[in-house]
Amino acid sequence: MEIIRSEKRPTMPGPTDWFTGAVQVEMLFNAFDKERVQGANVTFEPGARTAWHTHPLGQTLVVMAGTGRVQRWGGPIEEIRTGDVVWFAPGEKHWHGAAPDSAMTHMAIQEVLDGKAVDWMEKVPDETYNR
Repeated sequence: MEIIRSEKRPTMPGPTDWFTGAVQVEMLFNAFDKERVQGANVTFEPGARTAWHTHPLGQTLVVMAGTGRVQRWGGPIEEIRTGDVVWFAPGEKHWHGAAPDSAMTHMAIQEVLDGKAVDWMEKVPDETYNR
């Protein structure tokens, strides 16, 4: 058994190549294990969001606090709230983040395939986010 205390888990700013706005990423488990499921808590300040991206084996989001937005390619922007669970299918292009007037924290869980858990793409422009 291993207990990883909350004060020992690394928290880092979300890389600007992958995020717009202020984002903090707290790795929860298997941050560097190339063959396992990975999990992180991600906190988005109001208006912050991911770039478009896909996951080779899909992704589950569990909204822990606040209000956010999600969108899959070609679909409408959907509001998500505390307690909601979102599933993106393998290869489904999508983005997620906070609402314009609310911070949002979600737990992101994704499996690794051939050493990769995510494929990052272009940033979501303000015109798309504000639709």
